[in-house]
Amino acid sequence: MPSKRTPAAAAPAGAGDLTNIEACVQDVARAFKDPDKGPRDLTAFAPLRAALVRARTRLPPAYQEAVATPLIATLDRLGPSGLKRLFTSDPDRTGSAALLLDAAQAVLQAGDGAATDAFQEVVSDLYDGFLSAQDRRGVKLPERSVLAPMVKWGCPDDGPSTWPADATASLGATTGVVNLPPGSARHGLCVWAALGHETAGHDILGADRGLKAELADAVRRALREAGLTTLAGYWAERIDETASDVLGILNMGPAAGFGLLATLRGFRLSSGSGARLQSEGAGDDEHPADVVRGFLAAATIRTLPFGGATAWAAAVERETQLDAQVIRLSRREVSLAEARGSAATAARAVASTPMRTLEGHALGEIQTWRDRDDDVVTRLGAALAGVGKVSVAIEQGDYAAHAVAAAVTLAVGRGGDPAALQPRLVTMLAAMHRRNPVWGPLKVTHASDMTRRPFFTSLE
Repeated sequence: MPSKRTPAAAAPAGAGDLTNIEACVQDVARAFKDPDKGPRDLTAFAPLRAALVRARTRLPPAYQEAVATPLIATLDRLGPSGLKRLFTSDPDRTGSAALLLDAAQAVLQAGDGAATDAFQEVVSDLYDGFLSAQDRRGVKLPERSVLAPMVKWGCPDDGPSTWPADATASLGATTGVVNLPPGSARHGLCVWAALGHETAGHDILGADRGLKAELADAVRRALREAGLTTLAGYWAERIDETASDVLGILNMGPAAGFGLLATLRGFRLSSGSGARLQSEGAGDDEHPADVVRGFLAAATIRTLPFGGATAWAAAVERETQLDAQVIRLSRREVSLAEARGSAATAARAVASTPMRTLEGHALGEIQTWRDRDDDVVTRLGAALAGVGKVSVAIEQGDYAAHAVAAAVTLAVGRGGDPAALQPRLVTMLAAMHRRNPVWGPLKVTHASDMTRRPFFTSLE
């Protein structure tokens, strides 16, 4: 949860250093090539219900009420025959059946080891940070959910993904579910930076009624006013993914931006298309093309009020431009200048436009990245790069977003080693989780928009 901070200072040493990003891309590819598919889904009514009843007692009371109890009630309403019909109606497990099984896995996996605790802590931090009274003065709480999503490992083909609260509401639940590929527990450090996009992005957007529509209008209007009318619809129609990229960076700083590049390239590499950002965006794809997502990230970083913003924005833009080929968005060829200009306009509109749904405040007023955040990243980075106990480095005001940013920043820089940093990051995050007043230490002895929100553009 980024804190309130002082005005921006000079760029810190190392700002803009992406020397080791290729090693991070390879590390991400290993995560997506990992054969682990995650725990097996329980699809028979009686075993599934019994497992959920047992697991419910091990959850914090807030999550018993918000997720486990409504899920069991939904199962009871369906009954064995209704559950079979649900699976028959969704044979590819992309809609209602997938949602129910993913929510069940979140309940069953809770507290199941240090990596799961670490994952939950990042998600809890990002969501709670956006709702904190300190940062949200004068802004009402979201209507749909004031409780951080639960987490699960699985669905490796989707990459990082989320079922926001507006989707889980169909189960009676009042919070979302965030997924990471199981391989990310061991490899792919930069994938953890994508949690800003999922939780500070999709989950926040799904919790506030009307926010996505208002952001889409703001982006469309800004692009028209900038003389980029032909791209106004392209960005506005992809507002969920666009705004989630921006929000991820507002909440996790530049690491969410260069982590995006490494994650996209690593995913492309693992899928056989080469470690390169895609320059074409299909008309029916909810994601902007990879290259314009890179330009969007650079432009968002440039808006952040901290000393390293310019250096990091320039570095992300340079890396993105290295991959740019002929840019086509919805079959229309777009010049490099148009792509960069439209991304910058969209980023500013999302971050800086006052929203009626936020009581006249802009998203960037509620959360942003400042020099104090960078100071915490530097201090935690020194602990992560060292050899002692990382838990002793945690101070009051240090949050999981800082820890992830510190590890990813070290990994992409000169001499970075993502494979060595990831287990130390997990240890640090798990230590933070043990201090979390909602969760505390858990002991586990078991293994409306009905669309899961994946992180990636389709390869088809």
